[in-house]
Amino acid sequence: MLDELTRAVLSRDEIAKYLEGAHGDSGREARERIEGYLEELRTTQRYSMYKALKHPFNLLLRNVERIGENIEAVKTATRSGRVVYVSNHRSHFDYLVEPLVIDDNGLRPPVIAAGVNVLGGPLGLLWRHVAGAMPIRRNSRDAVYLMTLKAYVAELLRKQDLFFFPEGGRSYSGELKPPKTGLLNAALQAHTRIKIVPAAVAYDLVIEDHVLARQRVKRSQRPFSREIAEIARFAVGYKSRAFVTFGTAISVDGVDPNSRRSVLDLAHTIMKTVGRLYKVLPTALVAAAMRPSITRRELEERATILIDTLASTGANLGVTSGQQAVEAAIEPLEWRGVIVVENGRMRVRDRNVLRYYARSLDHLLESPSRHTH
Repeated sequence: MLDELTRAVLSRDEIAKYLEGAHGDSGREARERIEGYLEELRTTQRYSMYKALKHPFNLLLRNVERIGENIEAVKTATRSGRVVYVSNHRSHFDYLVEPLVIDDNGLRPPVIAAGVNVLGGPLGLLWRHVAGAMPIRRNSRDAVYLMTLKAYVAELLRKQDLFFFPEGGRSYSGELKPPKTGLLNAALQAHTRIKIVPAAVAYDLVIEDHVLARQRVKRSQRPFSREIAEIARFAVGYKSRAFVTFGTAISVDGVDPNSRRSVLDLAHTIMKTVGRLYKVLPTALVAAAMRPSITRRELEERATILIDTLASTGANLGVTSGQQAVEAAIEPLEWRGVIVVENGRMRVRDRNVLRYYARSLDHLLESPSRHTH
């Protein structure tokens, strides 16, 4: 017996035409392919269990303080219909931190789109069959898969909210990446009224910063178990704040889902908004202001100039002075092995990781951070 969502997907016009052999495949072969993809996409969100699992999740996140900002904007959006959350992507922790901030504030939990590679093993089963994570083949060029994915998302939005990362995978360089439009286009084709809620997540310290910064550009998909093992090396003593900042809902009225230009323009508008929402934290400020060797006073002065520049752009500042930024950032950056303080001067110890944090502000600055140290 087919479930309601599968029947709805199979009855959509674009799927029905494919099943009729419009693309060359026989009806039986076409149906088997589509039903196979639908089984892969299937996710179950058990809300009561999801709430109970906050406790084991907190064992993973006990050293990450979750701070939600502008929650009222989300509450307003959810009262008027379905919501599609769109966020930047910094860490594997995003899959836990952002939905839990939503749940912490009594809002209905969205289905979260995650790369299929992170949904293997026991933790993957937990995310998929309890928290409601939907596995996505991000780099697939299979036209049938992409058609099925779009149809599935469109029908899913009739009953549940959706949360996804338009950058695709995490940013390995630290910069805000250009958006991909596949899931956004799918959401726009839903037969229900939706609103886009932009969100930005920022950490004082990203737990996998050394892993990401060393590679900078993602060259291949590694097994998730290997990534977790690498992250575990840097988890001992790890503490951080995680700021999740929501923006005012963005209307999709007038956006033609069949126009590539229209969808791309919306995607860039969303990401520009996400960039403004991104919390500017002391570690990123100090990383951007840092020189190969510098006194504390000089660093405070450079950080103050940077804060003034960011304030003029309307950035979401987490500190108001260079002195405050340096006081808050030096200890965690030194503990993380990014800088070293000796003989009254601060020196760069790990240039790659320092630049990783500095680049997180590049979208707000005219001078790229890669030229500062």
